[in-house]
Parts: sequence; structure tokens; C-alpha cells
Amino acid sequence: MKHRLVTSIGLALLVLLGISSFAQADDKVKAVASFSILGDMVRRVGGDRVEVVTLVEPDSDAHVFSPTPADAKTLASAQLFFVNGLGFEGWMARLEKSSGFKGETIVASHGVKPHIMVEEEEGGEAETIADPHAWQDLANGKLYVANIRDGLIAADPAGKATYEANAAQYLDAIAKEEAAVKQALGKLPPARRKIITSHDAFVYFGAAYGLEIIAPEGVSTESEASAQDVAKIIRQIKEEHIPAVFLENVTDHRLLDQIARETGAKIGGTLYSDALSGPDGPAPSYLDMFRHNVGALTAALSS
Repeated sequence: MKHRLVTSIGLALLVLLGISSFAQADDKVKAVASFSILGDMVRRVGGDRVEVVTLVEPDSDAHVFSPTPADAKTLASAQLFFVNGLGFEGWMARLEKSSGFKGETIVASHGVKPHIMVEEEEGGEAETIADPHAWQDLANGKLYVANIRDGLIAADPAGKATYEANAAQYLDAIAKEEAAVKQALGKLPPARRKIITSHDAFVYFGAAYGLEIIAPEGVSTESEASAQDVAKIIRQIKEEHIPAVFLENVTDHRLLDQIARETGAKIGGTLYSDALSGPDGPAPSYLDMFRHNVGALTAALSS
């Protein structure tokens, strides 16, 4: 009798624990992040209270992303949609409309002072646009974290203490990384502070940390460099002795291979710009991305 009573109590406890764990999973805030870098940031701030799905996966290009019906279904069931803004997700409004999304859209770049770029259109006309790659300056990364924190608190007030604590810890880590980046890049001599990258994803990075970044393509990988632009860059590399050319994980490397061959500039490795690497790669998180990129830059430019 005693044995059966103990067993019954044990079974009851297991059932209750199962119900509790199901309730906890079901009660999580359902969030969608537009691309992998932002998804990582939302996970860091949200912790165990938030279930995050990322639309544009690691090593994938958000500029040419085309949402699927499955993506629309995912967004339809979410409470929060975290986006970069600044025109980065050209497909965002179309996806929100097709999905019937009824939740809140949180623009992570809110409060960023954007760099304004001039892009030449066909026919020689110029268009001014905001550069969307603001996360490449860690000072802006802090604004992203604050906006993510505030968006989560508004959606889930009961988790305020958790979100504030996670954000504070994350902001401290970003500040430490920011100091390390400035220290590492500050040691580079002035003559070795120019590099070539695939497209204009590192303007914020260059402005923040004292590098001049030259790119054959514009702020979007959808635009292609003209033969005239490529010839101009090749001349500039030769005249100014620019030491290194860097590939990007989301762009075709053939153009930069050609530039490197014709100029003798060193291929300095791969930089992570618009997407993280997979979990087994060198840049599986936002801060890992900075560590990898700075390591690649300093190794190529110091030698």
C-alpha cells in the first residue's frame, strides 16, 4: 500500500512537472528577427523568456532574401518582429502584409544617426540613401540592445527584471569589446588603414575605428560594380599601395579575386558583414563577429 502511494505521488509530480514545463514553453514570447545578427542580439536580451526565429539564416544575404509562404506563416504567429530598419529589409512591408502580422514591429536601429550614401542610378542620376549597416559600429550596437530590451518589456512586462539584467550584462560585454577593437586597430600605422571589401557594409566600422573602406559595390549586394568602377579601384590600389582586399561571407568573391590578381594586393581573408557564420564557424555571435573581423584585419594590415 505504501509503495503504491509513493508511486502515485511520484506520477502526480511528473505530470505536474510536465504541465509546468509545457506552460513555460507555451508562455514564451514568440519573436521573429529579420536576420542572423539581430536574432543573436534578441536571444541575448530575451534569454529563456523568448523564443526567437530568424528569417535570414547565417551566411545568407538579406539584401536578396525572398520570403516564402512558410516565413509568412511564422511571422503570422509571432508577437514581435525585430527588424534593422534604415531600408535594409526591402521585403519587410510585403511580408508583413502577406502574413497578416498583428504584433509589434521593433526597429532595432531607432535612434541611430545614419550615414548618408550617394548611389548612382542608371543614366547617371544620383540617389541619396541611408546606409543600413549601423550594427558595424559597437556604439550603435548598444542602441540596438536598448531598443530590443524596451520592446520586450513592452510586450512582456512581467519579464522586465530579466530583460534589464540580460541587457545590462550584454551592454557591459559590448563596451569591453569596443575598447578592445579600438586598442587593436589603433596600433595600425596610418599608411595601412585602407582596405577593399566587396560592398559598402563597413562604412560605420571605418568611421568608428579609423579605417578607410573602399568597395566596388554599393550598400546593397543587388547592385553590380561597373567596369569603370573596377578600373578606378584598381588604379587607386596601385597608386595608394592599398595592402589588402577582403572577401565577405555573403558576396561572390570572383570580382575581388580579379582585383587582387591585377594589383598584387593581398587577400586578407573573409569578413562577416551582413550575416553571422554557422555555430561551428568563426563568427557565430555578434561579438564573435567583431573578434574575427578585427583579428583578420590586424593580421593582414600589420604584416
